Amino acid sequence: MSQVAERKPVRRQLDKFAVRRAQLANSALRTLSKLGYAGTSLRDIAENSEFSHGVLHYYFRDKVDLITYCVRQYKAASVARYDEVVEISTTADGLRERWIGAMVTTLRKDAPMHRLWYDLRNQSMFSESFREDVRAIDSSLERMIGRIFTHYAELAGLRFAVSAQLAYALVDGVFQNALLGHLSGDERATTDLPEQLGFILDRVTV
Repeated sequence: MSQVAERKPVRRQLDKFAVRRAQLANSALRTLSKLGYAGTSLRDIAENSEFSHGVLHYYFRDKVDLITYCVRQYKAASVARYDEVVEISTTADGLRERWIGAMVTTLRKDAPMHRLWYDLRNQSMFSESFREDVRAIDSSLERMIGRIFTHYAELAGLRFAVSAQLAYALVDGVFQNALLGHLSGDERATTDLPEQLGFILDRVTV
């Protein structure tokens, strides 16, 4: 009994720690998504939030720890949303419409977060400290695209004819290009994206 009683307070402390880290990450995202990795310090984040510099240092080892946590948290939520699209779709046309619609919506609404992700991924080419987390996030996104395309093919009576890795590379390249256009004020970036994503979907399922 005493061991069980001892474990419960420890578990509660860990839960509180995790909740606090999530709160700090949500607050930090506003600053990070505006300034990017290179242009942001923990002090900048503290000055733009209700949390002190000391509090940030208590919950995160350094800026790398904070940024990777933020991006992992955001991308995990994104994967969950797209998995829901797969779960509720019972027809190929329905899945196609929901997936492409979600991609266009996130381009418009979450552009700063996507910019931060690409910033982090580029930094991983120079800094090994980011590499493991970036590869893990990329792998989760690759598997997500694989699930979407596989389910689409099943619903359409087709075959998913390429690897999830190649499908993800195609989608990611088109989306990153659309993001660059969107951030530059090119209105065609969002209007052209549905056709481009549909083109990929049609070419990788036969």
